[in-house]
Amino acid sequence: MLTLSRAGRLAAGILTLSLLTIEFGGGYVLSLTTGNIPATDFQTTFARAGHGHAGILVTLSLGTILLTDAARLTGGIAHLTRWGVPLAAVLMPAGFFLSSIGADRTEPNALYPLIPAGAGVLAISLATLGVALIRSAARRQ
Repeated sequence: MLTLSRAGRLAAGILTLSLLTIEFGGGYVLSLTTGNIPATDFQTTFARAGHGHAGILVTLSLGTILLTDAARLTGGIAHLTRWGVPLAAVLMPAGFFLSSIGADRTEPNALYPLIPAGAGVLAISLATLGVALIRSAARRQ
C-alpha cells in the first residue's frame, strides 16, 4: 500500500482545493458560451481552452503526486515531478486567459508565450517522471 509523503499530501490538498476555482471558472465559461458575457469567438475559444487545460492538468497533477511517491523520488527530482505538472496547470491556462483579455480582442497579446512555456514545463516534468518510474522498476525487479 502506498502512503503519501508529507510533501505529497500537501500538494494533493492544495490541488484538490484548486479544483474549486476551476469549477467556478466553468460558470464563467458557461456565461461566455451562452452569450451572457460579451466576447469575440477568439476569446470564447481561448477561455474554453484555458478552462479545459486547467481541469485536466490539475487532475493529472494528482496522479503525478502518487507516482512521484511510488517511485520514491527525493530532492530536486521529486520537486520537479511533483510540482512541474501543477506549474504547467497555471502557466498554460494563464496564457490562454491573459492573452485574450481586452474588449473585442481577436488575436492573442504578448502573454501568449505562457502557453508554450507551460507545455515545455509539462513535457520536462512528465519525461522526468516517466524515466524515473522506469528506472525505479528496473531496480526493484
